[in-house]
Amino acid sequence: MRKFFVFVLGLAVLSTLLVACNNKEGEGGTGTIQGFVKLVHHPDDDYQLHVDTMNAAKTDVFIVYGDDQFYGDDTETDPNGMYQFDYLTPGDYTVFAYSTLPTGERLPVSQTVTLDRGAIATVPTLYIHDGKAYGTGIVKGKVWGMYFHNGTYQGESWAYEHRVYLRKLGDVYHLDDVRVGLDGVFAFQKVLPGTYEVITYTENANEVPSPLIDTITVQADEILQMEPDTTFFVRIQV
Repeated sequence: MRKFFVFVLGLAVLSTLLVACNNKEGEGGTGTIQGFVKLVHHPDDDYQLHVDTMNAAKTDVFIVYGDDQFYGDDTETDPNGMYQFDYLTPGDYTVFAYSTLPTGERLPVSQTVTLDRGAIATVPTLYIHDGKAYGTGIVKGKVWGMYFHNGTYQGESWAYEHRVYLRKLGDVYHLDDVRVGLDGVFAFQKVLPGTYEVITYTENANEVPSPLIDTITVQADEILQMEPDTTFFVRIQV
């Protein structure tokens, strides 16, 4: 009986030691860490435009386990700028993404969170800059809105705050989005030379959105007024 007791006690001690050994931050748990990455835009010319951000799609995000000197895993954001790390043990974690300055210098932007056992920890949004997108071209256009409520016509005006997107021809994801100003004007700044699609959305009577697309080619150092003075006419449900 005494030998059996010693055997059971030994198992208990061994189990405790194993738990203690596995108490370090890292994979092998049931916790999740998730968050979003946003790309910041800085209008810095003479046009009256909104400071805006967009979802940082297809952006690499890295995670550091505890006080490790190197990152333990990495993932890529989805089209909404969201990322997620699963199967983590409790502890402290640092998540970071790289911000690129116009000079080309890359700096990490990070946030640290504490993860409880089996919990989901949400990281404060990471705001980054992408120096690679800083060109000298500008693309301008206008959007006119026709407003309806429950199928009843409410009037027309410049489509203030309506979203417009810029996508490199052939790409799946847009690389920039802006809001329309009070005068109906939208503008994409710091655009690199190339061919792009300018996209906005209109709604039908059933509030189903469909894209309106215009293709433009940007040269270096060019302020491109979409020709012939393109205005998008959109139907908006309010």
